[in-house]
Amino acid sequence: MATTRRVIPFAELGRQDVGRVGGKNASLGEMTAHLASTGVRVPPGFATTADAYGELLAGHVLRGRIDEQLGRLHEGAALEEVGAAIRSMLLAEPLPAELRTEIVSAYEQLARDQGRDEPEVAVRSSATAEDLPEASFAGQQETYLNVRGTARLLEAVHRCYASLFTDRAIDYRERMGFDHLSVALSVGVQVMVRSDLAGAGVMFTLDPESGFPEVTVVSAAWGLGETVVSGQVDPDEYTVFKPSMKDASLDPVIDVRIGAKRQKAVYAEQGMTQTVDTMGEERSRRVLTDAEVRLLAGWALTVEEHYGCPMDLEWAKDGLTGDLWIVQARPETVQSRRRVSTLRRCRLTAQPGEALVEGIAVGEAIGRGPIVALDSPVDLDRFPAGGVLVTGITDPDWEPIMKRASAIVTDHGGRTSHAAIVSRELGVPAIVGTGRATEVLGDGQDVTVSCAEGGRGRVYAGLLDYQETETDLAELPVTRTRIMLNLADPSAAFRWWRLPADGVGLARLEFIVAHQVKAHPMALLHPERLDHHDRCAIDQLTEGYLDRAQYFVDRLAYGIARIAASRWPSPVVVRTSDFKTNEYARLLGGRPFEPSEANPMIGWRGASRYYSDGYREGFALECRALRRVREEMGLTNVIVMIPFCRTLEEADRVLEVMAQQGLQRGDNGLKAYVMAEIPANIILAGDFAERFDGFSIGSNDLTQLTLGVDRDSEALSHIFDESNPAVTRSIETLVSRAQAVGRTVGLCGQRPSDDADFTEFLVDAGIDSISVAPDSFATVKQHVAAAELNRHGTDRMSPAQPGKPRVDVSSGR
Repeated sequence: MATTRRVIPFAELGRQDVGRVGGKNASLGEMTAHLASTGVRVPPGFATTADAYGELLAGHVLRGRIDEQLGRLHEGAALEEVGAAIRSMLLAEPLPAELRTEIVSAYEQLARDQGRDEPEVAVRSSATAEDLPEASFAGQQETYLNVRGTARLLEAVHRCYASLFTDRAIDYRERMGFDHLSVALSVGVQVMVRSDLAGAGVMFTLDPESGFPEVTVVSAAWGLGETVVSGQVDPDEYTVFKPSMKDASLDPVIDVRIGAKRQKAVYAEQGMTQTVDTMGEERSRRVLTDAEVRLLAGWALTVEEHYGCPMDLEWAKDGLTGDLWIVQARPETVQSRRRVSTLRRCRLTAQPGEALVEGIAVGEAIGRGPIVALDSPVDLDRFPAGGVLVTGITDPDWEPIMKRASAIVTDHGGRTSHAAIVSRELGVPAIVGTGRATEVLGDGQDVTVSCAEGGRGRVYAGLLDYQETETDLAELPVTRTRIMLNLADPSAAFRWWRLPADGVGLARLEFIVAHQVKAHPMALLHPERLDHHDRCAIDQLTEGYLDRAQYFVDRLAYGIARIAASRWPSPVVVRTSDFKTNEYARLLGGRPFEPSEANPMIGWRGASRYYSDGYREGFALECRALRRVREEMGLTNVIVMIPFCRTLEEADRVLEVMAQQGLQRGDNGLKAYVMAEIPANIILAGDFAERFDGFSIGSNDLTQLTLGVDRDSEALSHIFDESNPAVTRSIETLVSRAQAVGRTVGLCGQRPSDDADFTEFLVDAGIDSISVAPDSFATVKQHVAAAELNRHGTDRMSPAQPGKPRVDVSSGR
């Protein structure tokens, strides 16, 4: 007869033991046994088994008494009453003597291995159905940290057993259809990592918001990791590009966002833990260095490859030794279950007013309803279905209410907080980390919660109309003409990764400068020219940076890198800054550096700035950021595009400045494009083609300057028309001349998204690519396919044949 094993060391466990010790402990054993040789570090420990839990239930017919209470629940008894009764029964039943002996023996052996009398341990629950692909029990049961000594350990184990019947755990199993008494509980006991003296956090081996699989996202905060998971703090977030991990010479950290980190969890004097405020210096400082982020991301990749699926991991750093550890790993259960071939999108159809509050968007949906502001969970019947939950933070006790909400808004938390994780699982839009939602949003107020506008979620007054669409990407046609994307917001770039686009035809640098850098580059370089107010604002914006130029380069490089990574290895055309002087002046600190022009649209903009004394230093910072993205991060799919280049001499001067800044056309495969938006670019197309590798038509500016019409003039709006013969013949001329010498031509204007006839004209003209907004991609793709079929018939996927007769869009085909 086999001997019952009540306690098993991690080193003897593997993922085949989920039935004995639950998913969490089985995973710790799997990593300990199989991945230690690869360098992955897991703190040692042991786990109680499901058999041990079964012995506890066998005492005093406890199983039958629990089943009786569950029957009362199904007959209508209150969940809170049933849960409390079952927990009381479990805590009143002594742990079996054999189990107590084996736990004490395993703890003493752990102490000997550590060379300490009574090492602090973490005591965590692990349900036997936990972390399976169809369920996510994470956070359902209790965890106890900083447990020291056998008496406290046994008490913590006993309380973990009782936590299998918390109200939230019972509710979850009811909703998921799990038989309560078929789910057993294992307790994991693991040596504590002294992260109270350093930091801790979580990792996902995909982007948790979009499911983009080519990145690992690491969240980090000071102290114990419970503040990150619970959402008590807004953590740092580091994004690591997996393909660049393969080359040790590259820096794969493509984005760093510093969170507020206003609190941290530390050891309390009498055991257990407490939450304290962080110091100002801690709030602005990074928790992890790039080298530490890379090490953690490398471990995460190793774990992902071993398991063969995306993973959700927890890590901790020991403040005494500086060592990093993996303390939990489980399969990711939200994004990995989504249909990759279907793209679901929401968009507001009504014009919103100014946002009441904003924060980090979770999901990509829109919800609306009356605000229900709560400080703590309430009975379900007191929360109206469809209400918008507004609170400080959430924990598992909130989940029954979250399930009834149309949207969720919290003051605190990041993308890996409890509120974010559960909202994704429920498919409920949420905005976390607003900082002041509970102060600003009034109970009963009707609002619309939009997570469909990029990385920032916004709450608007009123019940706004919106549209929801679903696109089956598998049904989109294949086209010879490349269909690319226009992207501006780096925080939203990953959400479009499922689109079968041929790259990015236009990434606008000025959007990144305005929304992520938020300051004029010359103001960062020459603060002595600023007034007191702007100098103070610059100091606050760049807190933590001794070199303000490096702040600009970092923020710009991170923005470019996110966009470039989202389409790797397809080409991503990044246009250098094309603010007009009045727009530059509106940036923080911009007014002393910008002249007042009567017509900024045709003033000091684009290429003319890059070699001038008034902006040359600013352009050098742009070049530094682009060079960092390409050469240090390894995103060599970035193509640099110069806007508003009026003359050949200007082209030569700009290319010379780029070369001086390490962006030499041709080196490391660097291509340089030019915007074709001035008649001179068309007339001298052959000469510009000698200097640049491709053209991108800016149809708005080309129409404006060809027809002599101010595109912003309402009085002349009836004349402004990209399909005017003067404009379309210019496009045809450029395509013919450029392709004759092996240069590509694309168009990145809005018109193809609005006008199928104009799209057909472009196809007939033989254009190489059309770049459109992501929400127009499917429509334009279908229009292009139809146009290609009309022109080329069944041979439409054959190579283009330059020189065929063109059809003018204005001729009434």
